[in-house]
This record gives sequence, structure tokens and C-alpha cells, in this order.
Amino acid sequence: MAKCDVCGKGVTFGIKVSHSHRRANRAWKPNVRKVKAMVNGSVKSVNVCTRCLRSGKVQRAV
Repeated sequence: MAKCDVCGKGVTFGIKVSHSHRRANRAWKPNVRKVKAMVNGSVKSVNVCTRCLRSGKVQRAV
């Protein structure tokens, strides 16, 4: 799974617990998109989470 190139957000592991308290391992995956963005004046394809896209930390290439 890809990591966000801006904030470094990646997969987080934990345990899912059912109503009857049965425990099972699971993973929380970030919503990562591959977008074309301006990086140091040139257009590059980067993996960015949607939180960074919404907050304006990445300027998309037009």
C-alpha cells in the first residue's frame, strides 16, 4: 500500500473487536491518490492522501 508523499501517512494496524468481543487483526488504510502535482517547479506524479489534497498542501498541475 502506498504512503502519502507529503505527510507520510500509511497503513495502521490494530484489532477489530466484535459485539461478542471476538478479536481479529485488521488494517486501516489511508485514502491515497496518485495525482500530478507541481514539485519544485516541475510536474511530477505523487501519491497524496485526500486530507493533504483538501487542505491545500499540494498544488495540482493543470
